[in-house]
Amino acid sequence: MAGKLYGVGVGPGDPELITVKAARLIENADVVAYHAARHGRSNARAIAAAHLRDGQIEEALIYPVTTETTDHPGGYQGAIDDFYAESAARLAAHLDAGRDVVVLAEGDPFFYGSYMHMHKRLADRYDTTVVPGVTSVSAASAALGRPLMERDEVLTILPGTLPAGELAAHLAATESAAVMKLGRTFPNVRAALERSGRLADAWYVERATTAGERTVPLADVDPDTVPYFSLALLPSPAAAAFGAERGAEREDDQEGEVVVVGLGPGDPQWLTPEARAAIAAADDLIGYGPYLDRVAARPGQRKHPSDNRVEAERAAFALDLARRGHRVAVISAGDPGVFAMAAAVLEVADDPQWKDVPVRVVPGLTAAQAVAARVGAPLGHDFCVLSLSDRLKPWSVVESRLVAAARADLVIAIYNPASRSRTEQLVRARAALLEHRAPETVVVIGRDVGGPTESVRVTTLAELDPATVDMRCLLLIGSTRTRAVAGADGTTRVYTPRHYPEA
Repeated sequence: MAGKLYGVGVGPGDPELITVKAARLIENADVVAYHAARHGRSNARAIAAAHLRDGQIEEALIYPVTTETTDHPGGYQGAIDDFYAESAARLAAHLDAGRDVVVLAEGDPFFYGSYMHMHKRLADRYDTTVVPGVTSVSAASAALGRPLMERDEVLTILPGTLPAGELAAHLAATESAAVMKLGRTFPNVRAALERSGRLADAWYVERATTAGERTVPLADVDPDTVPYFSLALLPSPAAAAFGAERGAEREDDQEGEVVVVGLGPGDPQWLTPEARAAIAAADDLIGYGPYLDRVAARPGQRKHPSDNRVEAERAAFALDLARRGHRVAVISAGDPGVFAMAAAVLEVADDPQWKDVPVRVVPGLTAAQAVAARVGAPLGHDFCVLSLSDRLKPWSVVESRLVAAARADLVIAIYNPASRSRTEQLVRARAALLEHRAPETVVVIGRDVGGPTESVRVTTLAELDPATVDMRCLLLIGSTRTRAVAGADGTTRVYTPRHYPEA
């Protein structure tokens, strides 16, 4: 009868973290196998040493290469593939002879562990059991005394071998993360954390649970001192509640900043990873009340809602908080640079008293893009974006720009077409446009696109009824080239061809 194969996790380093089941299997095994570098030392064996007994057969599976070059005809991967095949054959010989084989795995066997390569080659031929172990990520979290995630937060596990740009994208898109396999990859990982705006929150944990354990802010680590057995950790954003001591230090040392963040038109799926990361990193969230309602504040964050008519005051408040060391996210719908808070913040920040406060803008999907995508590609050629609000500019300027855009045959995206107090502007705008555009000009009306009451209608300039339009609408006025075509599913597709006829 063939022996049984066991993949046994022995935990991250502390021998006391071996499970009772793992200890029993190690003690009873006929053969104990473990992977090791060419120097022959195995961390997994060292952890399990107290449970080994006389008379057991030990199989040291020695890697032919680690990071150095090789003259193997198949290169590094060829050498490793041959090694795994040969190691599996050695273990298979014991199993065929009826011996039970335990393969030790530092941490957990299926968590970036070498055991999995034996499992893939042997588990379909032999009775196999995998015994989980405490992972290095869990150990690092415990060493820091900070949770990995809570409630609906997302934890992402990443290998440091990914390109910096790809790593940065993942880091910006998650609440908390662990980056494995540091060592030579550390400069790459640090660059990704900095690029994603998460460096200030990152921690470095080395040899967790061992006598050589070290935990420090990642930004303070010398790259030349980083071993393979270390990781980068972004704890739960709610972890501020568990780190009062470090928080007190940062109250004095932290450099404040203002980040103006675009949420997109409404659908949470349209929130960019960069925007999500900026919101998660903020101490204070500032914005128009209904926009702030779309953001779930983590524990420790403070929300400061205000009326939509106090943009300058809101900007000054954000800048003052940042000057005092707070990280502030000013929340806008859509894109903050399109009729939103970016210009308001930068205008106020132009005052000399705010000259030392960093301000950056995180873009968002615009309402014009969202409405256009719902019907096809009406913005496929030259277009312009106008606001019908005359609260900050005289109507004469609005009307002159409308007429200029109509004469230039541009597709026109119209923001702020109407409100409770502004009911005549769209009536006058329609009349001005009809002097330069044909009555059959295509018009798209999108309302609350991306929100729970979304509606999109395709009509014409002649049929456009201003009474059906409110502040939550965005209008797309087609050019002479814009086409509305009935689709096979009964919907209307709208597009503006990219080519234009010769004059």
